[in-house]
Amino acid sequence: MSERKAGLVSGGEPAAPVRSRGPLSALGVTGIVFGLVLLAGVGLGAGISPHPSGPFAKCVTSTTLAPRTYTAPPGLCISKDRHYTAVIQTTQGSIGISFLGGPGRVAANNFIVLAANGYFNGLAFFKSQTWSIQSGDPTGTGRGGPGYTIPTAAPISGDQWAPGSLGMAQLSDGNLSGGQFFITKAAWPGGNPTTSYDHFANVTSGIDVLGQLTAADRVVDVVLRAS
Repeated sequence: MSERKAGLVSGGEPAAPVRSRGPLSALGVTGIVFGLVLLAGVGLGAGISPHPSGPFAKCVTSTTLAPRTYTAPPGLCISKDRHYTAVIQTTQGSIGISFLGGPGRVAANNFIVLAANGYFNGLAFFKSQTWSIQSGDPTGTGRGGPGYTIPTAAPISGDQWAPGSLGMAQLSDGNLSGGQFFITKAAWPGGNPTTSYDHFANVTSGIDVLGQLTAADRVVDVVLRAS
C-alpha cells in the first residue's frame, strides 16, 4: 500500500395580513433561534469527536490543528496486559477484529486512539480491489491522512496475510500513513509481502460483510473493547 497516493502501493385565497412584532419580540425569537443553532452545533461536534472514556480514557490525540488533523502521532495508551478488540460498523454490516501485539503494537495503538476519537466515523472505503479494501483518508483521494506518519516495524518472519488481515498503507518515503488502513479480502497476490505494512489486527467475524464492501461504502463507527 502506498500513499501520496497511499494504497496498495400556486393559486388560492390571499394570505391573512401578518401583524408586525415589536423589537423585544423579534429579539426574543432571534435569541431562541441562536440558542437552538448553538445547541445543535455542540451536539454535532460531540458526535464527530467523542471523548474517550473507560479503558480508553488515556487514548487521546496530539494537538488538533483542524478536523481529523493532528500535530504528531499519539502516545502509547494500550497495555501489554490487556487484549483489545473492536467492531467496525459499516454501511454493509459489522466486522469484528482482534488487535495484535508484537511489532504491530504501534499501529494498533494508533488505530485505537483514532477510533476512540471518532476519526474513522463516516469515512469512505475509497479504494476497493478484488483482494483488499482501503479507508482512513478524509479526502477520499488516497493522499489524505491525520497529518502525520508512523514508522514501519520490521516484518515478522513467516507472518501470514490471510483474508481479513489489517495493515497500514505505505508511503513512497517508506513510512506508513497515520490513518489509511486496509483489510485483505483474499490472499495477498503473489504470496505474503516482504515489505512491512504493520500487520496489526485480524478479522474475527463478519468476513462475509468484508467481501461485500465496495467504494460506495463507509465506516459508520468503530466500537472498541478491552479485556
